[in-house]
Amino acid sequence: MSKIILSAKSGSDWTENELHALNITIEALDPTSFFGSPLPAPTVGPILLTNVKRPSGQISKDDRLFFRYLEDATNGFPSGSAAESAVDDFAAFLLKMMDYDEPERVVHQRLEIGFIMCGKKVSAKPDVVVMDGANYILLVQEDKSSDDAEAQLIAEAVAAYSANNRRRNALGLSPITSKVFAGIIMLGTAPTFYKIPISSELVTAISRAQYPPNGTVVSKLVPPVPNLERYLNEGMVPLENRRIVFQCLAAFKQFVT
Repeated sequence: MSKIILSAKSGSDWTENELHALNITIEALDPTSFFGSPLPAPTVGPILLTNVKRPSGQISKDDRLFFRYLEDATNGFPSGSAAESAVDDFAAFLLKMMDYDEPERVVHQRLEIGFIMCGKKVSAKPDVVVMDGANYILLVQEDKSSDDAEAQLIAEAVAAYSANNRRRNALGLSPITSKVFAGIIMLGTAPTFYKIPISSELVTAISRAQYPPNGTVVSKLVPPVPNLERYLNEGMVPLENRRIVFQCLAAFKQFVT
């Protein structure tokens, strides 16, 4: 049992301490173990897979916007506090480009989601979400170099689970007892993928400041690019990195339910 004493904190203040106190661990997997099958072929066209930068001449709207959002997120444009927005914009565009908003879904940015921790109402603020109706099904957190992005993403999944069940309760429906949320952490233009199981047992423990008797294991996938040491700095700029990330994005859609 953890000796860390829990206190009510917003999701943006979660750290590894909260994960230890709540019996949550993160397990890194290879692509086949994470997705259940080898990576599929990329579903984007050849323009994005054969050009590091935008080529001359006329190209499709999606291709044009990809190169622009990639450049802005890579260069931190606009400068200053708005640089975070460029990464969020790039992540939101990628999800739309890959049809994560189909058939009747929507991509939102910077929503606030409430949940109960240690008997008090707190909130989490994912940078980007995908919603199916009023239900949260995918969460994106930008890594702001705090070393706590994973804990923050997990807090957002707890908040999303709580919000989904509050809506079910308002409609007179039975609560869901568990759900695996799809999650992405963006460091610049480099996404890392997560499957985050949230259960009623875990949410109850968080609300009551208790140690859950059963552990929660979050699955993590860093795209298997050729040079992992440079991936977080280079992101989707190198063509081989880009191809593999697009393959991961195509495979990850199966978990967005």
